[in-house]
Amino acid sequence: VQLQASGGGLVQAGGSLRLSCAASGGTFSSYNMGWFRQAPGKEREFVAAISWSGGSTYYADSVKGRFTISRDNAKNTVYLQMNSLEPEDTAVYYCTGDRGSIVKLRTTQAAHWGQGTLVTVSS
Repeated sequence: VQLQASGGGLVQAGGSLRLSCAASGGTFSSYNMGWFRQAPGKEREFVAAISWSGGSTYYADSVKGRFTISRDNAKNTVYLQMNSLEPEDTAVYYCTGDRGSIVKLRTTQAAHWGQGTLVTVSS
């Protein structure tokens, strides 16, 4: 499956953005999906994951209560709604997908990665 992330941009602290990740070339509804991010000079880190049905979601402690992951299997798209953004959220955000255990979506071992979209939060 190919993943195309979009929706990044520049936003002031306290603002909101919604990222989208469109999937093609596979049976989207059979994939667990997730989001990672990588800030300048830092390692890639897990942000959120969602099961193939949307029934289970997982979040990093740093974004819990501020970010919401969701999916629309009819549109082959996964979303990341980001509210109350902080300068520390500045990073390139990557969507990920894997047919295996959702646990893999919390690691860098997911099989499929999108190209990334840049989110910049100004203070």
